[in-house]
Amino acid sequence: MAGFVQEHTTIRRASAVPEIVLHQADDAIGLWERTERAAGGHLPPPFWAFAWAGGQAVARYVLDHPEIVRNRRVLDLAAGGGVVAIAAARAGASEVTATEIDPAALDALALNAAANGVTVTARLGDVLDAPEDDSELHADVVTAGDVFYNRELSARMMAFLRRAAERGAVVLAGDPGRAYAPTGLRAVARYEIPTTHDLESVETKLSTVWQLERQDRANPADTEE
Repeated sequence: MAGFVQEHTTIRRASAVPEIVLHQADDAIGLWERTERAAGGHLPPPFWAFAWAGGQAVARYVLDHPEIVRNRRVLDLAAGGGVVAIAAARAGASEVTATEIDPAALDALALNAAANGVTVTARLGDVLDAPEDDSELHADVVTAGDVFYNRELSARMMAFLRRAAERGAVVLAGDPGRAYAPTGLRAVARYEIPTTHDLESVETKLSTVWQLERQDRANPADTEE
């Protein structure tokens, strides 16, 4: 799919993270139809072709606070085109692994990583129910951007993120107010992310970077709903 990605996208800067360039598309529905025709069957929506607001918020926060990831192993879940993973690599992470269930996303991520001159290790597959002894998933920092748009996915994602936090990882999740976003987490940053009417029906999305903490360290005074 690498050739398909290049043919149907344009390389341009992420709206809130201009330090990063990505292969991006303009027409979500049209691109989805073209990807399915090219593959000859049903495929997930091409989330990889857009710089979603939640992911950009985490990427912006990581670049503004590089000490969070510097010299640390980073795991980025549901990476899409890789804006968060690329930000972590640029901010000095020692190793970045990005997971995706869509093979086309891995092609887009590889192209985007190369365009930004960084190295990101891609892992294909659903890792949310992976065994606890899967050492590749035991990162120092775990990130997720814009993953709370579906009830089942939100519940599974939160379970994974909470397990990571209990192991001692720094866990950051970016969300622009999706329907199934969790409550009671600590907000560490908020950004107005420029977007498009085609994606969000608005010109900007107020997006929050939430941090999950170990239950024995969480301070109720630091949480927001």
